[in-house]
Amino acid sequence: MFRRFASENLPPIKALYKLTKWIEDRGLKRAAVTNAPKLNAELMISKLGLKDFFDVVILGSDCERAKLYPDPYLKALEVLKVSKDHTFVCEDSVSGMTVVGLTTRNPESVLMEANPTILIKDYEDPKLWEALEELDKRIGSSKTSA
Repeated sequence: MFRRFASENLPPIKALYKLTKWIEDRGLKRAAVTNAPKLNAELMISKLGLKDFFDVVILGSDCERAKLYPDPYLKALEVLKVSKDHTFVCEDSVSGMTVVGLTTRNPESVLMEANPTILIKDYEDPKLWEALEELDKRIGSSKTSA
């Protein structure tokens, strides 16, 4: 039932493609981490045109413990060979990782319990772009001082 609905009506979160471009422009590694069943995850990624965007897709079922434990994220970090200290995660549910909280599915009060770095309504939210601009400045200044 979900796949039938999603195949007909799966709008992207506002400014999703602006964020994916920002990520691609910086050559960042990327993973989709989801508790969705494999067929649902594949459909959503495909319908949103993100099939070639993600380097890896990690399902909760790939791990001993699914999200809300951090295990799927830790597996993604391992596969991508990156440190959790150099990542950012966008998440619409409690995940066990430090995240940019998205209020697209759960209310702010639920997400605030997980102590997100910032809480945004969608990828158009100015708070996200201010944080990414600050990140760009820090990266740029560390490159010039190295």
